[in-house]
Amino acid sequence: MYDTKIQGRNARNYFCLLKSFGANDIRDTSVAIVAVFDGHNGAEASEMASKMLLEYFTLHASFLLDTTFSFLSNISKGMLPNKGGHGYASQMPGEHLGDYALHTGRIKFTLSKIFSEDFHLEILKESLLKAIDDIDAGFGKEASGYNLNSGSTAAVILIADNQILAANVGDSKAFLCSEMFQSPHEAKATLLRLYEKRRREGASIRMKDYRNVKLGGLPHFVAKELTMDHHPDRVDERSRVEAAGGYVSEWAGVSRVNGHLAVSRSIGDLPFKSFGVISVPEVTDWQPLTANDSYLVAVSDGVLEKLGTQDVCDLLWDLHTPAPLELQYSPSCSYSLADCIVDTALERGSMDNVAASGEA
Repeated sequence: MYDTKIQGRNARNYFCLLKSFGANDIRDTSVAIVAVFDGHNGAEASEMASKMLLEYFTLHASFLLDTTFSFLSNISKGMLPNKGGHGYASQMPGEHLGDYALHTGRIKFTLSKIFSEDFHLEILKESLLKAIDDIDAGFGKEASGYNLNSGSTAAVILIADNQILAANVGDSKAFLCSEMFQSPHEAKATLLRLYEKRRREGASIRMKDYRNVKLGGLPHFVAKELTMDHHPDRVDERSRVEAAGGYVSEWAGVSRVNGHLAVSRSIGDLPFKSFGVISVPEVTDWQPLTANDSYLVAVSDGVLEKLGTQDVCDLLWDLHTPAPLELQYSPSCSYSLADCIVDTALERGSMDNVAASGEA
């Protein structure tokens, strides 16, 4: 199940099919993309990012694969493209075929890497990074021409071959809700937390309602965060901003670049580019999904203004597992989990625009 809810922000799910190398042949690889773009100071940057991501991603993936096909074909014919082309080959010291390497811009693939089982995953990763760079560059040109100052965060997750990769720019967040079985001792702390939280929410419950569950242990969703926020007060982010001549100060309780921008990485935000604000994503590299990884969620920071990642997983667990408690949820929870997350955040008092996207 893929689900998307947007409330003033751009959340998208995309699907594509790409040719890739298998161990002994060429195969189709299905790729799913879950993304949230949270715009600020105008919607232009987030709208462009959401519209162009799939186009740029597939363009780069196709180009890298075509270049690789051409590279292998030329080697088989005893020919090599010259260094002036977009993709060129070089031979390291030695006389073996395996010493050849393909250069495609900032990366280099050896023949052994090209024929490895995970080469297509490297292509997908590189394509995503190039796509985000192109989106930022393209919006920069448009912003210069039309005097636009808007910017956008990005949280993008690739899913292929039952593995995931997460890339983020700014403070939108991606995380997994993974089922874990807690011992009776661990369950006691979790149940106490849930009991206190639900009482604050106005639910009419008694601690003894949980007693039988506690005695036998507790299966529950645990949040596993895939991204780290890019806030200006993060040590490494502050260092880059200050090295570029910018400064970090606090306003309204939030650390900001030059007293204004609340994120230190973003797409767009042209006035801050010369002060260390970059669009380079931070990547959580490919990792396998397990049978316990039940939900993948991407949200804007507006959702997390009133809900933590564990709160979202608690909510999904309550909806996932029929409970003896008569808990009250937003009507949207009966038909859309993304709607449920967004509406719950709004009901809790989130003042920011919110977006959620995910896969189960």
